[in-house]
Amino acid sequence: MTYQETLNWMFAQLPMYQQKGADALKHKLDNILNFSQHLDSPHTKFKSIHVAGTNGKGSSSHMLASILQEAGYRVGLYTSPHLKDFRERIRINGEPVDEKFVTDFISVNKDFLEANSLSFFEMTVGMAFSFFAEEKVDIAVVEVGLGGRLDSTNIITPEITLITNIGYDHMDILGDTLEKIALEKAGIIKKGIPTVISEKQPETTGIFEMIAAQKSSQLIFAQEEQLESYETDLMGEYQKKNIQGVVTAIRQMKGFVISEEHIKKGLTRVSENTGLLGRWQILGIEPTVICDTAHNKEGLEVIFKQLKKLKYDTLHMVVGFVSDKNLDALLPLFPKEATYYFVRPEVIRGLSEEIVKEKANLIGLIGESYSSVGEGLITAKKKAKTSDLIYIGGSTFVVAEVL
Repeated sequence: MTYQETLNWMFAQLPMYQQKGADALKHKLDNILNFSQHLDSPHTKFKSIHVAGTNGKGSSSHMLASILQEAGYRVGLYTSPHLKDFRERIRINGEPVDEKFVTDFISVNKDFLEANSLSFFEMTVGMAFSFFAEEKVDIAVVEVGLGGRLDSTNIITPEITLITNIGYDHMDILGDTLEKIALEKAGIIKKGIPTVISEKQPETTGIFEMIAAQKSSQLIFAQEEQLESYETDLMGEYQKKNIQGVVTAIRQMKGFVISEEHIKKGLTRVSENTGLLGRWQILGIEPTVICDTAHNKEGLEVIFKQLKKLKYDTLHMVVGFVSDKNLDALLPLFPKEATYYFVRPEVIRGLSEEIVKEKANLIGLIGESYSSVGEGLITAKKKAKTSDLIYIGGSTFVVAEVL
């Protein structure tokens, strides 16, 4: 199979969470453990950092990788979802896995994958871990896909565990309270391995303290550490909390030589070193065009706080959602002083632009609907003056279509 045929097979073979939602999930680790054994246990052949959390886990993973790269290490980075190309998920020192490795890996393991009905995510995790082991990385930063306890990445024993924060997302799978969601995320805490929490929250502190005590894991709340202020090339006020967790985690690592200079350089070269996309990314000026992948209550609140600090005449909002989002909870967060362009992301789970428009109009978010993200953005650009601002977001998949 060609690279594109291989991807088509992977996406079509079995449900993928990003496309299908909760149906794609297998609520146990048996499959990935069997697959890893079949691959000769690559997850035991490299050191790692495990990163979970509702918001900030992607940015934090990229920051960690960038700092470690600045310190001279060969660093694997596993993140999800991808925005433009599947290979974004699996990188070493910022370079995506090559197409040949992807096609060869699937070709060699296809019979096993089919016979054991592995999910898209399980086969991708096996691929990433095999790549990191084969390429002999010094360390890999591994981002949890969803939740933690039953996530396919949760077969590694890392050097350190980082949990960024807990918010309301994927409640159909992880639970409907912050405590329940925290319990799932805390499932990545390992016996005797230090755990850093970026953001201390009253609802979840007790959960983390309980699980850490059970696992004899040293628990460090980054907000309680006395850290100096750091700059980063990643835009957005919200990165300050991520930086606290990242720097605290780096300082807890044993056996790695990482100086203050490495930390500072790593934080200011994240995009350059790791290829991160879609986080408060400026796509144009006159008018200013910004996109961000924030897609849940906590993430969007931070984004809109950031928007208020910018100067512009009229705000144009190109927004779309996927079908499992609770619009009744999310839409009231959006600014009313704006012109809206409601769009549908081009994935199976994409929510109809007409449904979004209808619900939004009811609460005073006024605008028109467009059948594609591209059409909505083109219209916004035509209507916007050079002194205006266009924001694109609501879903990772909306942002993916404009990059």
